[in-house]
Amino acid sequence: MSKIGYFYTDCLVPMVGNNPYATAEENSAELSINAEVYSLPSRKLVALQLRSIFIKYKSSSFCEKLLSWVKSSSFAKVIVLSSSHSYQRNDLQLRSTPFRYLLTPCMQKSVRNKIKSLNWQEMEKTPCIPEMSDSDYCVRIPGGGITRALYKESCSKEIQMAVLLKFVSEGDNVPDALGLVEYLNEWLQMIKPQSDDPAPSTLLWKIPSSWKLLFGSGLPPALF
Repeated sequence: MSKIGYFYTDCLVPMVGNNPYATAEENSAELSINAEVYSLPSRKLVALQLRSIFIKYKSSSFCEKLLSWVKSSSFAKVIVLSSSHSYQRNDLQLRSTPFRYLLTPCMQKSVRNKIKSLNWQEMEKTPCIPEMSDSDYCVRIPGGGITRALYKESCSKEIQMAVLLKFVSEGDNVPDALGLVEYLNEWLQMIKPQSDDPAPSTLLWKIPSSWKLLFGSGLPPALF
């Protein structure tokens, strides 16, 4: 996907760095900031990549700006890729797949049959106040950042949105990232299998060059 611009906002902590998707020395020095927009016209895809955390009390403002952009740009649908704390799963969630989805009411009308054919599991509703046995039930996404707020706002604004998430733990989340994009690919079929075997392992994903430094650049030889 080609970078086509930036999503300017004062709601994210400012940051700047080298090109995380560098493929050669010529483009390694290109600068990247906290919110960038990428496009793939052949698949009618636009991606917003966030690389920074929210400034305190500004996440709600960001949700409003983002959904306003979605409306003004007339996007057909929005898909949010997210995660939730693995350690806060209930017994049912522990015994089943780590992937879940949520659909806004207007999104359900257009993709319900497709989602049903995939045998995906919808995110369960849990007590709004876990400590109270008679608490009302609602959708909770512990550790999901603005995911729940985006979903609720999209429901009220009648935006076609799907949330795809995985229960994850702290640590090396590369397998989680690949698993989530393979989960998305089951639906959108962005990449076709390279053989008759439809298993995720037959898909060819390009790994960002910056992932080589996720855990630093290794131990300096001088230590030994």
